[in-house]
Amino acid sequence: MTGTTIKDTPEEWEVRATRTPFVGNKTSVRTDDVVMPNGTVVHRDYQVHPGSVAVLALDDADRVLVLRQYRHPVRHKLWEIPAGLLDVPGENPLHAAQRELYEEAHVKAEDWRVLTDVYTTAGGCDEAVRIFLARGLSEAEGDRFEVEDEESDMELARVSVTDLVRGVLAGELHNNCLVVGVLSLVAARNGDGLDALRPAGAPWPARPFEA
Repeated sequence: MTGTTIKDTPEEWEVRATRTPFVGNKTSVRTDDVVMPNGTVVHRDYQVHPGSVAVLALDDADRVLVLRQYRHPVRHKLWEIPAGLLDVPGENPLHAAQRELYEEAHVKAEDWRVLTDVYTTAGGCDEAVRIFLARGLSEAEGDRFEVEDEESDMELARVSVTDLVRGVLAGELHNNCLVVGVLSLVAARNGDGLDALRPAGAPWPARPFEA
């Protein structure tokens, strides 16, 4: 495979029947009867998710803005980068990312790029996440956003890229968006550079949006 370019491609196998046995506040669970290549039909249960955005906010001292938040399903307080749901169908992901950075950190950024796009758990959930790189950070104007629930206990910090990479490789940091974002940042620097990243309004087939 050396020198071969690989690329994910869209494909949709026949679904004979579908049902939604659970509907929650933000997500639901769907069961599809999917036709396999040999003609058999199997059940596939998966979480239906509206999609998310995340922001790797990098300051002039080469530190990343991170926050520590309790995550009940894994019974951990995790260090993460600012992130949130795409609450409105067709919502522009850049606008959602700017909102999350303001609400969770009271910070704004001058320069935005697409760092990477990922499916977080494609075997059991259709969640798609767009991770942005934000630079040129400054304090946001106006009052701070009123937080609630798990966010009311949130801690904020700025941590060097070097320390984050060490923590990821040591198995001390586990949040998907933080891990993918930080390692993608390092890869981009070692490749064509951060200014070669896709523009903030680049198309996103997984979650189409209007500019």
